[in-house]
Amino acid sequence: MYIPKHFNVSDEKSIRDFIEENSFGQLISTHEGSVVSTHMPFLYDAQNRKLLGHLAKANPQWQQIEKQNILVTLQGDHAYVSPSWYEYAGVPTWNYQALHLEGVAENFNDPERLKFVVDALTNKHESAYSVA
Repeated sequence: MYIPKHFNVSDEKSIRDFIEENSFGQLISTHEGSVVSTHMPFLYDAQNRKLLGHLAKANPQWQQIEKQNILVTLQGDHAYVSPSWYEYAGVPTWNYQALHLEGVAENFNDPERLKFVVDALTNKHESAYSVA
């Protein structure tokens, strides 16, 4: 992703906060020679600097992802900027926040670790709902 120098963010806390606030993204890898993407929620393990997620067994992306170089994209706020907003002639543009994370995928099937990830994802996203 092209990032103009004045927009680049390298502060670990800012990046960690962005991941926490915008944790739904795309896991991009290859499967059977094609580029594939799964839209999914992620958890950030700050201590180990790893993203955690869960792919369903029915999703074939997990079958060939082990040890692949992958890309995860997370998107934040975005908005169209009209040239009519400028005092002088301008061009339309789009302001946005995005984070691209590259790494090497690791599958696991340890039941306790899987339960931890699924429970953590559930707790994070269900916490806003009250149980009657």
